[in-house]
Amino acid sequence: MLFIGAPLLYAILLGYVYSKGKATDLAIVVVDLDQSEMSAKAIEMFNDDEVLTIKAVLYDKNNLSKIAVDNGANCVVIIPKDFQKDVLTKRYPEIITFVNTANILTANFSSNAIQVCLGTLKVGVQYETLRKQGVPEKLLASQYEPFKTTFIKKFNRSSNYLYYLWPGVLSAVLQQVMLLALALSFASEFENGTFRILVDQCPSIIKMMSIKIIPYLIMSFGVWLLYWMFTFYFNIPFFENLWELTFVAGVFVISVSFIGILVSILIPSQLKATEILMVIATPSFILSGFSWPLSQMPGWIQGIANVIPLTHFLNAFRILIIENGTLGQTYASIKGMIIIGAVCAILAFIALYFKRKEVLKTQL
Repeated sequence: MLFIGAPLLYAILLGYVYSKGKATDLAIVVVDLDQSEMSAKAIEMFNDDEVLTIKAVLYDKNNLSKIAVDNGANCVVIIPKDFQKDVLTKRYPEIITFVNTANILTANFSSNAIQVCLGTLKVGVQYETLRKQGVPEKLLASQYEPFKTTFIKKFNRSSNYLYYLWPGVLSAVLQQVMLLALALSFASEFENGTFRILVDQCPSIIKMMSIKIIPYLIMSFGVWLLYWMFTFYFNIPFFENLWELTFVAGVFVISVSFIGILVSILIPSQLKATEILMVIATPSFILSGFSWPLSQMPGWIQGIANVIPLTHFLNAFRILIIENGTLGQTYASIKGMIIIGAVCAILAFIALYFKRKEVLKTQL
């Protein structure tokens, strides 16, 4: 129930949470102390922007903080008195914008939209001034700016939050349920006293490890197919490198599986094994470098992050799906997961060997 239900629930829940993709209709408050044609033009431009919605237009600063909080304003734009007159007489007036950074995401979206609107207004004013000075239309652009700057977005060009966050969080969920399930694999045998029966029926250590892991590998492939079908439902354009990513996901799942059974063998209590693995799983998405660059973290934090399979998988995911890279470019990530899985597999084999040896001794 947990293994299948949790990925399904999170896929649906997070898909709908981020289904809009971009933040729009963010509330702002405008204080128009000038009440001129130019300030009205600025307000009109704010209204026309899809990111912004003006909740209130004020004509003084009385109770401004309270009004901003009551309206949930992300920004408060103050257009000063004599704004139009100062612009026309080149006195360089200043529009002040107060940005509510309690939520950094909405603060960035709204403040960037305001900058675009005011920047467009600046250009329009400058062009009109140059026209009045008799500058020909063909020369207007070169007179206003000596060179052009062009920014071309690649890989998630629409800055869609659903495309960015949904796959990463679901990968973290898959790792978490894998660890939760496998925490009980051998610990439950020790607690219930059935490990002796397991040893009698399955004398091979490799076979014992395989019968605990293989069912979850099969179910993980089913969950992977479920995730893929959800990309169609939520219109997420992940079509390239799917077979390569499936291979990387297989390495990821095997690596996580060996961590799970290692802890389950070393910690004979189901509760304790689960607690330890939750300590590993809970912060793994934050440490992975997916939402905050790994390069910006202290060296010792990077060291911890690199022993968690999710860190390497999400790096490979970003290269293959978001950046349309090649499997060869994910070699370092695949190697990292293989090393983690191999080390845990060897340690699990050794630990299980001694556990099995203890049972066989008591039978003599």
